[in-house]
Amino acid sequence: MTSLAGKVAFVTGASSGIGAAVARALAAEGVKLGLTSRRPVDLGLPDCVNAACDVRDLAQVEAAVAATVDRFGGIDIVVANAGVGSWGPFENTPVEDLDEMVDVNVRGLFHTVRAALPQLKARGAGDLITVASEAGRRGLPDEAAYVATKFASVGFTRSLDHELRGYGIRCTNICPGGVATNFGMGRGLRNPEMPELADMMRPEDVAEMVVFALTRPRHYRMLEVAFRSMTEQSWG
Repeated sequence: MTSLAGKVAFVTGASSGIGAAVARALAAEGVKLGLTSRRPVDLGLPDCVNAACDVRDLAQVEAAVAATVDRFGGIDIVVANAGVGSWGPFENTPVEDLDEMVDVNVRGLFHTVRAALPQLKARGAGDLITVASEAGRRGLPDEAAYVATKFASVGFTRSLDHELRGYGIRCTNICPGGVATNFGMGRGLRNPEMPELADMMRPEDVAEMVVFALTRPRHYRMLEVAFRSMTEQSWG
């Protein structure tokens, strides 16, 4: 395993759910953190910059990156986690939800990489982790627009692998199946009474996979980590 102690990670969507679990897991490894979200929450972690940031606004992402670099001197790891979702038949999905999914899940990822990439290059090595989804690997019913945005994020990260490998930057898609969080709750078919929630994975399971990918020896890279609960249907 490669030690992460003393590294600096920039994490988007870090106020709750998967993002907060990733932040806690990285802190436990001795990582210094630049955490961003639209509504920041104090997670009580040491060595942490906590910045208000809407990834739809490139200037806000650039400011959050700058605040992290000013505090810690650079960035070694980017975890692009910010995302939104909406579930139900496509024709019934509000246009506002469609726009927000594209703007956060795709444009927000572009903004995150655009703002942080010079810092990874300056380090001479680094890691870009995109928290995608099983929905970025295959079509699924009642989430066509969400699936489309996750296909975009997976394809973008795969393409960046070609561009950035020569700079020592590893690009990894983390693709979990269902995770029991408040993500997208109350939007379309997703609600707190869903019986499926009880058997879904927990945010900490995803955080564990992020740490696993980051701590692999640097002579190889993991392009994709796909995993699901043992109770979740197989899709091939």
